[in-house]
Amino acid sequence: MQISNEVSPQQSAVVGIDVSPDLSVSNNALSQSKQSQSKISQSSHRVVRWLLSVFDTTRSRALAAAAFLVAVPVFVQAPLVRVLPSFSLMLTALWLYVGWKLLQKPETQLWGDLTIGFSWTWLAGAIYWGWFRWDPYVHLPIEALGLPMVIILMRYGKAKIGNYFYLGSLLGTAITDVYFYCVGLIPYWKALMMRPPAEAGGILHSALLRMETYQGVGCAIVLLTLLLLLGTVPLRSPDAKWWAFSGAVLSTILADSLFFVAAILA
Repeated sequence: MQISNEVSPQQSAVVGIDVSPDLSVSNNALSQSKQSQSKISQSSHRVVRWLLSVFDTTRSRALAAAAFLVAVPVFVQAPLVRVLPSFSLMLTALWLYVGWKLLQKPETQLWGDLTIGFSWTWLAGAIYWGWFRWDPYVHLPIEALGLPMVIILMRYGKAKIGNYFYLGSLLGTAITDVYFYCVGLIPYWKALMMRPPAEAGGILHSALLRMETYQGVGCAIVLLTLLLLLGTVPLRSPDAKWWAFSGAVLSTILADSLFFVAAILA
């Protein structure tokens, strides 16, 4: 009779012999891998939930919408008003109507509020860029045309978020104009509006050389710092109207940078 030297798993368990050390190590590694994946998954879910909680708030939506609305005149109104200034001006009534209708429903009040504030910036842009763009000295007064109405609305507590959006946009415009005055860019502004489009490249290049002087760089640093302070400090407030104000101010930096980029590419 032949005697087998092999030991079954059941027998090894009885006598305390481990016949599968590799399998045990593999199981431990697999278990650790699953735990690591579980921790990563939990962390990812926490990040996603945090992001959703941040952006699913009225103030965050006000910030994002304000930033978007500042860009609309740059990319939409600017080319439209050159071709159809009267049509661009009449669109102000449409924005006011849309804003008023959106205000009637609780779920769209934020958008109606912002649209009404945006209508004042659209009105000023249509008037200035349509008929007065050759005169930079009246730019800021025309941009402030909506200020009396905003003050009246604020007096009666109406369209608060839109009012603060307009004020932030107006403040950003004022700081930009101050930079043009301090650095001496007004002649280039006039030339850019009065000369044929074919000469725009040379005018922008000359303006860039002016901006690259010590005076130009120094003023840019001071005014950029001011814009950042005015745009970030209000974000500490839980009130959505201040977030709309910040969105308008901070987006001014983006709008101004487009002029700098255009000068570089000229």
